[in-house]
Amino acid sequence: MKSLNILICGGGCAGLSLAFWLARTGHRVTVVERFPALRATGAQIDIREQGINVIKRMGLMETIRSRRVIEAGMSFVNEQGTAKATIMVNTSGKGPQTMTSEYEIMRGDLVSILYKATQDSVEYMFGKTVEHFEQDDHSVTVYFSDGMTGSYDMFVGADGQGSRIRAAIQPVDAPDPVRHLGTYLAYWYVPPISTDDQLGRFYHIPGSRFIMSRTHSPTEGQANFGFRDASEDLRSMPKAPLDTQKQFWTQKFQDAGWQTDRFIEGMQTTDNFYCQEVVQIHTNTWSKGRVVLLADAAHCPSPLTAMGTTSALVGAYVLAGEINRNSDDLPQAFASYERVLRPFVNDIQTLKPWMLRLMFPESSIAIKLLHFFAALLVFLRIPDLAARFVPEERGGRQLPEYASLQYNIEAMT
Repeated sequence: MKSLNILICGGGCAGLSLAFWLARTGHRVTVVERFPALRATGAQIDIREQGINVIKRMGLMETIRSRRVIEAGMSFVNEQGTAKATIMVNTSGKGPQTMTSEYEIMRGDLVSILYKATQDSVEYMFGKTVEHFEQDDHSVTVYFSDGMTGSYDMFVGADGQGSRIRAAIQPVDAPDPVRHLGTYLAYWYVPPISTDDQLGRFYHIPGSRFIMSRTHSPTEGQANFGFRDASEDLRSMPKAPLDTQKQFWTQKFQDAGWQTDRFIEGMQTTDNFYCQEVVQIHTNTWSKGRVVLLADAAHCPSPLTAMGTTSALVGAYVLAGEINRNSDDLPQAFASYERVLRPFVNDIQTLKPWMLRLMFPESSIAIKLLHFFAALLVFLRIPDLAARFVPEERGGRQLPEYASLQYNIEAMT
C-alpha cells in the first residue's frame, strides 16, 4: 500500500473519522478547519445501525459508552404533559435502535473523542479555509486563506451540506444538489426543571409544528422546535440576524402550549441557539480526479432520518478502506467507494411525503391519530419484536471488510 499525503477540509465528525483511519494506516493526514479551534459544541446526536459497528472497529466503543447521554426513551405527550405513548430505548444489543439510540451523545463529545484519538498522528490547521485548488494527474495544489499553499496527493471535501468543494467539482450543467424538504429546525440549551428526567418528550402542535425536549446533564437540557412549511420565502430565515431568527421562532410558537413559554424564555438568553433549513444533498458527482466528497458534502440525509452521524462514520470507513485498496489508482478508489456506499445512502435518504406528514401532523385529529398508533405499537410490543427479528443493519447491508483496517477491530462485547 502506497502512503499518501492527504488533506481533509472539515473538522467535524466525518473529517475526523476519516483522519483516524488514514493516519492509523500510515498516511500523512492534514485537517483544515475554518473555526479558530476545535468546534466541540452542538446538539445531541446518535449513532445507529452500521455506525455502531464502525465505532467498535475503531476501538472506541468503551470511550463512547463513557460519554453517552443516557436517554431511557421518548414519550409522546399532550398539552398537559401526559404521556400518550412511550417508546423505550433498545438496550438488547440486537436489532435496530428505536426513536432513542442506545448511543446518544453530544456532538461536541464525539468530536472531542475523535480529536483526542488523532491529535498525535494528524496535523490540524485551525482558523483557515481553502480558497481554491488546482489538480493534475499527479497532485492537488491547495491555496489557503492565509496566503499559504500546499501540495497533496488527494483532497477530501468534508465541509458539510453547503460544501464549497462540492460546488467546485460539479459539472457546469449539474442540477442543484440541494433538495428542499420544506421543514425547519431550531435548538438551544435550557436549564432543566424538576420534572425533567431521562425520557425525551415529543409534543406536537396543530399547524405542522413540534417541540422536543431532552436532558443531557444535571445542569443542561435541550429545546428542539420544528415546523413544516414549503414557502420559498422562508429559506432565507436561517441566514437572518440572530435576533430576527429568535423573534421568528417566538412568534411561530407563542400559542403552542405545554412548556413552550419556558423554552422561549430560555431561547432569549442562550448562547447555543442554532437554526437550519432541513435539506438533503443529492448529487451524481462524488469525486473528480484526486478530489472526493465525504458525508454531508456528498449525501446529506437530513436530521429527520436520524442517520447523519452514522452515514458520516460509515462513509469515512468505506472511503479509507477503498483508498488503502487502491492507493496507486485514486480514481478507481473513489469509484469503488461510491459503488459500495451509494446503495446504503439511497436507503437512508428515503423520505416519502407520508413520512413528513407523520412527523409534522397538521391538525388536532392527526395528532390524536399519531398518539393512538404510537400507543398501539407499544401495546403490541412492536419495538421489542423488531429487536428480536429485524436486522440491526439498515437495509440488511453489512459493513465491508477491509484487511488494512482489521487490526483496529475491538472485541465485539
